[in-house]
Amino acid sequence: MKLIHVGPHAVLVEVDGTAEALALASAARQRGIGAQEIVPGARTVLFDGVDADEVAALVAGQWPDEVAEETGTVVLPVAYDGPDLEPVARAWGCTVDEVVERHTAREFTAAFCGFAPGFAYLAGLPDHWRVPRLGSPRSRIRAGAVALADTWCGVYPHASPGGWLVIGHTTARLWDTGAEAPALLVPGTRVRFEAT
Repeated sequence: MKLIHVGPHAVLVEVDGTAEALALASAARQRGIGAQEIVPGARTVLFDGVDADEVAALVAGQWPDEVAEETGTVVLPVAYDGPDLEPVARAWGCTVDEVVERHTAREFTAAFCGFAPGFAYLAGLPDHWRVPRLGSPRSRIRAGAVALADTWCGVYPHASPGGWLVIGHTTARLWDTGAEAPALLVPGTRVRFEAT
């Protein structure tokens, strides 16, 4: 791991991968490290408003390899009607029905958020199910679109351009500025999909 000072009161910790970033962020929250914000990424964790020595001590110590469940499991109902179901089936070497079965059988974890408010990068697809992004992004993906790219799954919280393979859509509201916690899927959230 590598610690990088980012200004006078922030530290970025580089780790080996997404699982390690989630585990480190989870351990920091559980131990009550004095940070204003703890922001996991794909291979980093940003500690903002913190004493660098406190982060160094956390990183040097023992912390679990797995994420402690912090937010429970969110089940999202999905209509598997996306335009890219067949390309995903070809990539996975299965039928469209089997894509749905495989997707609904997995448990995903919100690794980090980005791209758009409320968009969580969901880890949980094995490497051999990796799928490419579209060669040319679509100008508009509908809100609630459930999509895949590389080994990530994501749900578009708003209508926006996008280059991921869309396999379905949900009516769940992923971003609500009127709620106390606007994002439905925060890092560490377990996510399951259920066919409707």
